[in-house]
Amino acid sequence: MANLKNQKNTRICPVCGTKLSDAATRCLVCGTQLNTTAAVTKTGSTQPKRTANEIRISLPLAIILGLVIVALAGLLAFFVIKGAAPTSEITVVDTPTETPNPSATITMTPTQTLTPVPEATMTPEPPIQVTVQAGQFCSTFAGLYNVSEESIRILNGLGTDCVLQEGMPLLIPRPTITPTPAPSPTVDMTAESDPFLDCEYDSVIVSAETTLFGLSTSYNVPMEEIRAFNGMTNDILRQGDTIKIPLCNRRAFNAPTPTPTNRPPYAAPSLLLPASGAAFGSTADSVALQWSAVTDLRGNELYRVTVQDLTSDTEKILVQYVRDTKFILPANFRPVDTTPHIIQWSVVVARQTNSGSENPTYIDAGEVSEKRVFSWTGTGALPPTNGQLTPTP
Repeated sequence: MANLKNQKNTRICPVCGTKLSDAATRCLVCGTQLNTTAAVTKTGSTQPKRTANEIRISLPLAIILGLVIVALAGLLAFFVIKGAAPTSEITVVDTPTETPNPSATITMTPTQTLTPVPEATMTPEPPIQVTVQAGQFCSTFAGLYNVSEESIRILNGLGTDCVLQEGMPLLIPRPTITPTPAPSPTVDMTAESDPFLDCEYDSVIVSAETTLFGLSTSYNVPMEEIRAFNGMTNDILRQGDTIKIPLCNRRAFNAPTPTPTNRPPYAAPSLLLPASGAAFGSTADSVALQWSAVTDLRGNELYRVTVQDLTSDTEKILVQYVRDTKFILPANFRPVDTTPHIIQWSVVVARQTNSGSENPTYIDAGEVSEKRVFSWTGTGALPPTNGQLTPTP
């Protein structure tokens, strides 16, 4: 009976349904404030209605279940994170290098191309026609006309030995003309630096046979001075042109420039003609010997020319004193037999040491030139009796 009484003096929490004493003002489980006036006297009238499928869980059990769920969720999250963690291998991922966009190329506008003006072509001049004289060879004409022996041989259809016969016509090719380069800017020459200022000159009209070498030999003026005086860049002469020969600086070839203080001993004269090894046949009545001047000779100075027949059976020597730079070897020096003889000659400046002209005495006043040789063939007849050989002093 006591229990029944106690049950009648209890009240039910309207929130969680916990049984409380009749005097309780707050639910001990959920903490709900109880209304003192709403005391429940009967158990059946205070409990909420329950449905057939309703499950009621006490608060402590709900807390425990919540903690378990939270724990399970944490474990699940742990294993998921651990499974997704990277392994110890490091994978290098190639990051594509960004290719910079090429900058815009500047296209230059082409400049106007000037059409070159065609140069005037020169018409080749016809070859020079000469007649071969006795004692002349291909080398003779090659030296006189400044061409090669090979060009003479090919033009005339000669053999490799280039044999010439006396009286035969021979064609000499014109030298190849080298284009004159464009003049470069030069400084105007003053009166002090111009070597040809107020220089006297001779004018020569070029013919088909004129060569620069021949002009140089005739006027005793070096070829380089003729070129410089006429503004020439090569040795080519054109027929009809006028060449000026400077006379203010006439001097010997390959010799020092003469000065007013030039004193002996003089340099050796340079032998010009005939060329070394030249051959003269039986029809040559005389041989001209030419050499370059050393200086203006004084009154007591002359050139001594010594000529000797090296192949003669007897000693045959000719000594002659001349003031000119040319000596004609007389016909009585020509060999008697029909075999070629080797003739040797040389020149030196000589000075007379005594007065008078009856028996002059000379001494050498400079160096002796080279000894040059040529061949001379006789006719088999006795030489003329006019003229005597000058004995060696």
